[in-house]
Amino acid sequence: MGKTYDRIDGRLRSFIEEQKVFFVATAPLAADGHVNLSPKGLAGSLAVLDEQTVAYLDFGGSGAETVAHLRENGRITLMWCAFDGPPNIVRVHGRGEAVFRDDARWAELIRHFPEQAGSPGLRAIVLVTARRISDSCGYSVPFMDYREERTLHTDYFGRKTDEEFAAYCERKDHVGSSLDGLPALPLPLPPLPA
Repeated sequence: MGKTYDRIDGRLRSFIEEQKVFFVATAPLAADGHVNLSPKGLAGSLAVLDEQTVAYLDFGGSGAETVAHLRENGRITLMWCAFDGPPNIVRVHGRGEAVFRDDARWAELIRHFPEQAGSPGLRAIVLVTARRISDSCGYSVPFMDYREERTLHTDYFGRKTDEEFAAYCERKDHVGSSLDGLPALPLPLPPLPA
């Protein structure tokens, strides 16, 4: 039986922080627009900032649908599933915002990600303020074993300078605008702060 919560308390926070992968869902306002669902999970790229706020790092390598949808309407849902241990699913429905590299809040927010602060391919920090926090049983979620982090993303973007990464973003489809033509990442990409 599912329950709702007023805050991300110690138990929920621990569950969220222990999961190796989470999912992000957003959608444009247009009825015929593309709904987006993305897996996330690079170790050290998610932080629970307080009892109402979660943040995660947005990396290059794919389009920027989430960023575009947040810029248009701010709606976002994050979901974590237990693939080991007791069955559980936690969802945070909220209002999201992409904090870009030239935002004055960047220096303060990036401190929450000490493992990934200088990671190659970093485009933005997604800040989510919870409006609804809930969990449900997760009885039908399968058991799955975690082996290790993939290094392909870091290896690939680690060979590029920040200027080369910015050029990559400008050449890639659906980074400056979404599949539906909504503004996404600012291009040219602002330089990564020192």
